[in-house]
This record gives sequence, structure tokens and C-alpha cells, in this order.
Amino acid sequence: MELKEKMRIIQELVPGKQVTLCHIIANPDDVLYTKLGLDPKTDYSRSAIGVLTISPCESAVIAADIALKASNAEVGFVDRFTGTLIISGSVSAVEAAFTAIREYVINKLGYTCCELTRT
Repeated sequence: MELKEKMRIIQELVPGKQVTLCHIIANPDDVLYTKLGLDPKTDYSRSAIGVLTISPCESAVIAADIALKASNAEVGFVDRFTGTLIISGSVSAVEAAFTAIREYVINKLGYTCCELTRT
């Protein structure tokens, strides 16, 4: 048998209290909105998409609530099974939402959190 036939890939989720991705896509191409199923009526010239992954996965619901209360960003997608949150809105709204989420999970919940990045 060749090595490729014997190779196995095992993926695991290590439970922890962490935000592993917190990224803002400023002024995304409109095709990205379409592919993600986000609101096509958005003013693309002044918009942003925010992508966040968090564990435990159920924390995505809390993060979505914080995002809505901290800014006028809209929740495009939230998945309590994978810990994925996608929000959209103006660049400043998405940044305010992610800043509020990061502050809450770090200071109130004791999570480890990655840096907020932006493209």
C-alpha cells in the first residue's frame, strides 16, 4: 500500500472559550454579497461584511445579540452549531459591533480573542 492509501485525516474541535476569527471586509465586491445571500439592496460603496468565529459555538447567538445592540449592523447569518457569525452594514457599524463583541467576551466571559483585522 502506498502512503496515500494509509493516510487519515481527523478533524477535531477543541472546546475552549475563544474568538478565532474577527475580520472586516470593507467595500466588498457586490458578488460577495450575492454569494453569501446578504441583502442585495446594500450601498456597496460604503459597506462592509464582518466574519467572526467563536467557541463554544452557541456563543455566536450572544455575539449576534451584542452586534445588534451595539450598532446598526445587520445579522446576515448566525450558526449556533459552527460558531459562525456574519454581519453587514457600514464599515463603522461593523467595526463598532465587533469592538463591542470583543470587549464583552474578553472582559465579561474571560474568552481568549484574536485581533480585529480588516481588508
